Amino acid sequence: MELKFSHVDVLVENLEDACAYYAQVLNARISKTFVWERGALHVRYAVALMGRERFMLVQPIAGNLRALLDTHGEGMIYRHCYSTPDIEQAYDELIASGVQPEDENGQPLARENLQTPSGGRIIWLPKRFGNFSIEILEEHWLEAFILEAFADSGHSAPA
Repeated sequence: MELKFSHVDVLVENLEDACAYYAQVLNARISKTFVWERGALHVRYAVALMGRERFMLVQPIAGNLRALLDTHGEGMIYRHCYSTPDIEQAYDELIASGVQPEDENGQPLARENLQTPSGGRIIWLPKRFGNFSIEILEEHWLEAFILEAFADSGHSAPA
């Protein structure tokens, strides 16, 4: 499967405070804020860009990430995210290698249910190393999402 590193996800208690800090101290460009709510998971998040590097600041409201933040505190990098040009091929290759992709709530994910609340297609690998997870996103959707995230944020779109 063809993968390209995309970003890391970082847990924060207060999204606005975290965004302001990264913008002021690290000169990061900050996207508009998004909400993800499906099943037990409810988060607010924003994309931070520093040069060509990007990461997601994630404020959990409810669900497994809220419990993770309550247990381990702020600043925890809990996920590496990769993109792939063919999410269905990635899914099929994982299944063929004996790995059952999951949804954001840790439940088995069927191939026909790759769609997310934000419109992209994403799969998660089962957690093998404590609380650390790996996410694989559909590349063309991810790049369009990043451009859209900065379209109305008051910051120029990433190069």
